[in-house]
Amino acid sequence: MIDTLYTDIRDMLASYDASFHVEKDSGESYQVRGTIPTMQGKKKVEGMYFATIMKKPKDVRFYFFPLYTHPDDFSFIAEGLRSQLKGKTCFHLKPAKVEKDDLKALIERGVEIYRREGWMTG
Repeated sequence: MIDTLYTDIRDMLASYDASFHVEKDSGESYQVRGTIPTMQGKKKVEGMYFATIMKKPKDVRFYFFPLYTHPDDFSFIAEGLRSQLKGKTCFHLKPAKVEKDDLKALIERGVEIYRREGWMTG
């Protein structure tokens, strides 16, 4: 079930591959960032970090940076998903507790924000 959840989230992110730069895709971890050079703090980067997913023995970790950069834009997060948020941006996702539509809405909002900010193409 961990593999299925990981693959589902990876596929959701990969559906935007034309707008992302894939930094890592190892089968155990998948990391993407925007494609437009920008300032991240005081440092110029090749693209603003967006998300990482990692398989763990009991869950899938989903690090989602738009939640850090624009927390007020994510008040809609369903309670079931919010309960799996540990810290500011890391979800510890248990397959039995994840509604895929909630994750899809989260990613879509993040993409909208990054496009609006000029951090990714598309």
